[in-house]
Amino acid sequence: MARYRSESATGSEQERIFLEFLVCEKELDALWMQCLGVMPFSGFMVLTTTGVWLETKKLNARLNDFCYLVREKDVCWEYCEKLEGNKVRCKFCQRVLNGGISRLKHHLSRLPSKGVHPCSKVRDDVTDRVRAIIALKEEGKEEASARKQRLAEVKSPGNVPSSKNLMAIETPSPIAKLFPSGPQSGLHPSFDRENAERSIALFFFENKLDFSVARSSSYQLMIDAVTKCGSGFKGPSSETLRTTWLQRIKSEVSQQSKEIEKEWATTGCTIIADTWTDNKSRALINFLVSSPSGTFFYRSVDASTYFKNTKYMADLFDSVIQDFGAENVVQIIMDNALNYVGVGNHIVQNYSSIFLSPCASHCLNLILEDFSKIDWVNRCMLRAQSISRFIYNNLWVLDLMRKYTGGQELVRTSITKAASSFLTLQSMLKHRLRLKHMFNSPEYSSSSYANKAQSISCTEILDDGDFWRSIEELVAVSEPLLKVLRDVTGGKPAVGFIYEAMTKAKESIRTYYIMDESKCKTFLDIVDMRWQNQLHSPLHAAAAFLNPSIQYNQEIKFLGLIKEEFLAVLEKLLPTPESRQDITTQIFAFKKAQGMFGCNLARESRNTISPGLWWEQYGDSAPGLQRVAVRILSQVCSASTFERNWSTFQQIHSEKRNKLEKETLNDLLYINYNLKLASRAKGKPSDIDPIIVDDIDMTSDWVEETDNTNPTQWLDQFGSALDGGDLNTRQFSSATIFGPTSHMFGL
Repeated sequence: MARYRSESATGSEQERIFLEFLVCEKELDALWMQCLGVMPFSGFMVLTTTGVWLETKKLNARLNDFCYLVREKDVCWEYCEKLEGNKVRCKFCQRVLNGGISRLKHHLSRLPSKGVHPCSKVRDDVTDRVRAIIALKEEGKEEASARKQRLAEVKSPGNVPSSKNLMAIETPSPIAKLFPSGPQSGLHPSFDRENAERSIALFFFENKLDFSVARSSSYQLMIDAVTKCGSGFKGPSSETLRTTWLQRIKSEVSQQSKEIEKEWATTGCTIIADTWTDNKSRALINFLVSSPSGTFFYRSVDASTYFKNTKYMADLFDSVIQDFGAENVVQIIMDNALNYVGVGNHIVQNYSSIFLSPCASHCLNLILEDFSKIDWVNRCMLRAQSISRFIYNNLWVLDLMRKYTGGQELVRTSITKAASSFLTLQSMLKHRLRLKHMFNSPEYSSSSYANKAQSISCTEILDDGDFWRSIEELVAVSEPLLKVLRDVTGGKPAVGFIYEAMTKAKESIRTYYIMDESKCKTFLDIVDMRWQNQLHSPLHAAAAFLNPSIQYNQEIKFLGLIKEEFLAVLEKLLPTPESRQDITTQIFAFKKAQGMFGCNLARESRNTISPGLWWEQYGDSAPGLQRVAVRILSQVCSASTFERNWSTFQQIHSEKRNKLEKETLNDLLYINYNLKLASRAKGKPSDIDPIIVDDIDMTSDWVEETDNTNPTQWLDQFGSALDGGDLNTRQFSSATIFGPTSHMFGL
């Protein structure tokens, strides 16, 4: 803040006019220098504690210039395009806003505000910056109100002070603010804010915390809670955290999981066995359980010593199934590696009502990987990668690119490596004209980068029409599969939609290549091979048959093809004649929309609510079929979005740790994993792409110039991302910021 005062003298009467301005700290230096270097010394004198005095006739002109300067230099102007009148266009979502820069700030801040729609595409760093500006402005309003009250007292007849009295008013000068001589806490909110942010930054840096921690939902909750405690609050000690709070939070998390378990008798559940290997070739299995109310992490097991022993593996899965209750388990999603063949046979023989299913996201990733291996597709990606690598490995070029794209990134990182490649191609196609304009701009042409061999090569590629036609083709052929990936991602029950989604994806590819039978066959053969040999499950067919949005859709042609699989699943879930009593009549009533199936509410909600919930509400006319339908349609079909804390897993299974340390780390992992899952269950906004990861993978082929990509960095930086080779079987080295020997959490 800076305070400016003016005094004018006319004859024997003196009148003091007090004018106050709230100035952003960013403008303080420039404004102070303006006062010292531009304004004539004859018109004012500098007061170290009270501000600046200036003749009124000169002040008015200065005030107008200054207000215009502040308005035009508002940092938020760089995030919008100024239109006619008082309108602006957001550079992130292209929305046109009435009301100028003020409404834009509320738009970018994503804070609740009357009549201002929050921006759906603004970056987190921009949102944080704008929120800080708004907060500073609100603080300024409060201080301004208090000053006005003091000014009113000063202006009253009995309180007009002399110059000497005014000199004694305790207001920090700009110089004192910029160069404080000692502790300033409490004297200025902006200083306290800066000091607090500095302390938080030091905490992050000293303890090697990932910057993404600042996006955690509990991050701001912690700060708010500490703020309410006031000064002098001391945080819990390491021992208190390790014992009292660890057990208390674990108990709270366990209670939440017990609430989820209550619905299993109705909806059933899915066990997810997520298998991966570390740098010591240890086989580690993470068990999770999922149902409509949520997914929670159960435990992590080091199966290295008996991973290839079918009996021991079968006993392990038996113990997990018994813990959840065999009667509650509808399916198990596991790796289809050879090590699991024997386990799968054991489960099928001993648990007649449990299905074995593949991970849909894993299979879709393999399809996209196979696409990438086609010669012309691979050549196109290599050329596209040469452009992105040149941009991301030269900071000045990267900043220029972000300027031309309105702050948007060129490289996109997804939950699978293959999906990342095709999403990046989409991004490049979207920014095609901007990229060409950037490389041909005078600003770039006059730079030292323009004559580099890589730059010349990039320019030639960007001007190549065949290159862009290839990208357009790849975007068109991959988007249907990326849509399926979005549908099955997020831990939501999607088993009732995957059959239709894959059918539509194949039809889209067939339509696109209607004039090119050879290419059509190449791509569809890849899809069919993975779909028939890995992805397709009888449970998917049965779920599609029971899905009301499919069953009652006259345009669906595949219902006859899946009826046999539906009946086979029905016999497995209803194994006795008594349980199948009257089931044929119930199937007929469902297909013909008789009874409650045909009421107006049931008809209107066929496409608006989840299939499982639809059966719960309107399936009473067929109680036997209703129970089966609810259990089938309440299951997930993918494990790709369940985040993994690789470093912690390694520490838990380290041979060097004693029993007490392992118990503590197991508890810590249980809490951490389930808090992350609970946070994710709250859901992202509907306009946020569920398969996009917030941070760019700086080790991917689209950024990293060397060929020695370390998969550990991929896995550690993005816990929910995959390594591209296999969704459930991972391999990585120990070169991480938290290596196996790091003393994480002080253990």
